[in-house]
Amino acid sequence: MKLVSWNVNGVRAAIKKDFLQSMASLDCDVLCLQETKAQDEQVIEALCELNGYHIFTNSAVKKGYSGTSIITRIQPIDVTKDMGIEEHDQEGRVLCAEFSDLYLVTVYTPNSGNDLKRLSYRAQWDADFLSYIKKLEEKKPVVICGDLNAAHRDIDLARPKPNYNKSAGYTQQEIDGIDNLVAAGYVDTFRYVHPEKVKYSWWSYRAGARERNVGWRIDYFLVSPKLQGQIHDAEIHNDIHGSDHCPVSVQLSI
Repeated sequence: MKLVSWNVNGVRAAIKKDFLQSMASLDCDVLCLQETKAQDEQVIEALCELNGYHIFTNSAVKKGYSGTSIITRIQPIDVTKDMGIEEHDQEGRVLCAEFSDLYLVTVYTPNSGNDLKRLSYRAQWDADFLSYIKKLEEKKPVVICGDLNAAHRDIDLARPKPNYNKSAGYTQQEIDGIDNLVAAGYVDTFRYVHPEKVKYSWWSYRAGARERNVGWRIDYFLVSPKLQGQIHDAEIHNDIHGSDHCPVSVQLSI
């Protein structure tokens, strides 16, 4: 089972940037998108040329903002939106597909924002998201994927020292959020397969950051401990363009 996650920074824009060709090259069973920046019907319209996939979406109340989608060859048992917390459920950031052996949750975690104005909200989000995942875990294993909007360790960003506790995505509170997922048993699949590999999944559009590889690894697949032994491969596809993020993937023996 090959799963791919990609923050496309606007699905309609991505379609104009070889998205369909990139998806064909990835040849995945399930593709999870973040930051679709479109309403449900607009996402489905943008992806109308896809054949053989079921498309599920969760859009923000605010048009052209946030949003998630799951595109899957395998028909899910059920698909649910959001966490059931009104404060968090206005921006289309969580979408969950239930399959026979696992839950797949794609998430677009809120950014802490300029001057870290949203950091306290972000910390509350992280705590509530972990509680939500733990409830799913009571029924069957969980795969979490998406843009967590945080680098976990120094190895996960090109310039850790200047950014630590100063920039959104690398404050101690945000690091703690990922630490808490790991402490709950969730396995960072890329680090499991590539413990020391330096590879990034997001680059600023400024100052030629991608060309210079001044990036951050903020896109993840994390899996329940029950699935650790089934991790076959994990990769960051930084040769694929079309967004300021690149796709990340995991292959599970299921």
